[in-house]
Amino acid sequence: MWGRRRHDRLVTTLDRLSLPYVRVLRHLHLPSPRRQASDDSLRVVVTDRRIEAVDENVVSFRLEPAGGGTVPPWYPGAHLDLLLPSGRLRQYSICGDPADRSHYRIAVRLIPDGGGGSREIHESLHVGTELTIRTPRNAFPLTLGGHNTRPQTVRFVAGGIGITPILPMIAAADRVGVDWSLLYCGRSRESLAFTDHLAAFGDRVRLRLDDEHDGPPTADDLLGTLPDDSSVYCCGPAPMIETLRTALGPRRTVGLHYERFAPPPIVDGTAFEIELATDGTVLTVAADRTALDAIRDVRRDATYSCRQGFCGSCRVTLLDGTPDHRGGALSERERADGQFLPCVSRADGGRLVVDL
Repeated sequence: MWGRRRHDRLVTTLDRLSLPYVRVLRHLHLPSPRRQASDDSLRVVVTDRRIEAVDENVVSFRLEPAGGGTVPPWYPGAHLDLLLPSGRLRQYSICGDPADRSHYRIAVRLIPDGGGGSREIHESLHVGTELTIRTPRNAFPLTLGGHNTRPQTVRFVAGGIGITPILPMIAAADRVGVDWSLLYCGRSRESLAFTDHLAAFGDRVRLRLDDEHDGPPTADDLLGTLPDDSSVYCCGPAPMIETLRTALGPRRTVGLHYERFAPPPIVDGTAFEIELATDGTVLTVAADRTALDAIRDVRRDATYSCRQGFCGSCRVTLLDGTPDHRGGALSERERADGQFLPCVSRADGGRLVVDL
C-alpha cells in the first residue's frame, strides 16, 4: 500500500484526517518527557564475559536484569546506552538473539585513544558488576520485504566491530529465507570477532582482510554482483560507508542502510567562534573540527557520547548567535528553546555563545 513509486490515495486521506486526533491522544495519554526519561532505565548485572577476537581486543558481556525477570524487547539493529561507573554514557549495539528475553549481549573493542569508554569497560566490567542502562533504541532497523512480492536480495557489509549490529540481522534474514550474503572486513584475521559463530553460515559469509589484499576494499569488493531492487546494510568506518554511498548513488533501485561507529567527516564546514558564557573564553572552531572538539580542548569533563547527533548527551544551551542545527536528537521545540548539539551543529555565521 505504501510502495516506493505509488501511494494509496485512500490511506493518504485517512492519514491526514486522523493526524489531529492522534496529536490530541498523545497529549492526553502519554507520560511527560521527564517521566519517560526516568522510566527507561534498567539496572543490570554482568553475568558472563567472553573474549571474541583472537587479538583479545573484543570482549562481549551478558547483561541480565539485576532484580531478575526479563529484559524489554528489542529488534535487530538496536543499541543500548550504558551509564558507566565513571559517569560516561556510551552506546553499544546488541548482538544477541532478540527471541531470548533473559539478557542482552554487547561486544566492545578496546580503543586505546577512543575517549576512555572502551578502556573503562574492558578494565572495570567483570562478572558481578552492576550498572545502569537505558532500554533499547533503534536507529538502524532491519526492514525485510516491501510492496512487491519478489524475493529480496540483501547484502550485509561489516567493518571491524561493526559486525555487532549485523549479527542479529543475518540471523533474522536467514530465519525467514531471504537471499543474503555478508562481507566482513578487517585489518587481519586476528582482529575479527565472532568468526566461529559466522562459520555456521557457510559460504554466505566471506572475510576480506587488508593484510591479505592490497589495502582497504573497493566498491566492487563490498558489493559484488548486486542485482537491482536489493538492499545493502553496512556498519563500519566512514571511508567504507562513503565508498558505498558513492557507488550506489546512481543506482536508485538499491537501498542503502548504514550506521557509523565513528563520527562522520566534516565535508562542508567553515570556521566559526564559540564563547563559553561562564568565563568568557572564546574558542575558534576550525572548518574540519566540531564545536565539541574545541570545547573539550579546554573542558575535558564536557559530556558526550555518540558524536553523531542522535543521542543528545552533549547538548548545551545556546544564549546568543545563529546556529546551523544538524543531527536528529533535538525536536523543533528544543531547538527553538535554545538547545544545541556541539558534536555536529555549527554556526550559521558569526559567534555562538553557550551556557558552559
